[in-house]
Amino acid sequence: MSLPPVTPDSRDHPPLPPVRVERRAVDEAESRAANGPDWDRYADDYQATHGEFLGNDGFVWGPEGLTEESAGILGDVRDRDVLEVGSGAGQCSRWVRSRGGRGVGLDLSHRQLQHSRRLDEATGVPVPSVRGTATALPFRDGSFDKVFSAFGALQFVADLDDAVAEVARVLRPGGRFAFSITHPTRWMFPDDPGPEGLVASQDYWDRTPYVEVDEATGRVSYVEHHRTLGDWVAVLAGRGFRITDLLEPQWPEGHERVWGGWSGTRGRIGPGTAVFGCDLDA
Repeated sequence: MSLPPVTPDSRDHPPLPPVRVERRAVDEAESRAANGPDWDRYADDYQATHGEFLGNDGFVWGPEGLTEESAGILGDVRDRDVLEVGSGAGQCSRWVRSRGGRGVGLDLSHRQLQHSRRLDEATGVPVPSVRGTATALPFRDGSFDKVFSAFGALQFVADLDDAVAEVARVLRPGGRFAFSITHPTRWMFPDDPGPEGLVASQDYWDRTPYVEVDEATGRVSYVEHHRTLGDWVAVLAGRGFRITDLLEPQWPEGHERVWGGWSGTRGRIGPGTAVFGCDLDA
């Protein structure tokens, strides 16, 4: 598939069109209607800016650069059916397939899936992918041995319990679920990679979503949902998952990458990413 050329953009989340920021309740339908088109607009910039860091067939859990190769939190993927929720251009699923797993991708963004097709052709490692939402996975019960999401859909859905229930439904008994998210403690700080991002200014227990509204149309154009660590534990346990791992990657020495609010300035003194690993009750 031929795509228009993309060029790096220094902004991690381009505010196009102009937006105003609000904190207010947003339901699942409104979240989905906003975030799908937002990722379509942002996909070219994202892949141009971060594609080399991610690798065409790499598996990176977050901006710190922690790889699945070193973390091993998903476990052995050889001869396993593996679903990636929020797969983007399919880099992680391509890593799974290159190691003998049957990786499948799902993403809400059509444009991100076009980039996945581009990398399929560039690498010769195709990733079967489907457009869909985490709260209604288009797969039969018990279809997968493992499900994962590397900074994928989970913090962008309003109905988190539905999304986790869907993961449990499509997993086989004893299956593995692993995912990475913005570390919940980051919600207390401005999303700024510099010193201003070190000063707590928000209530950790305030779950009111972060919302961007298109100033021209008045429509919600981006939504992100916050949960505390306790919230994540409760929703996972409530759907039959046993948490076995919680990684909080430290910022590596000599790693000078800035990715949105992630930077060495912040990452050297506190966690920016949380990586959960859990097993479904057999």
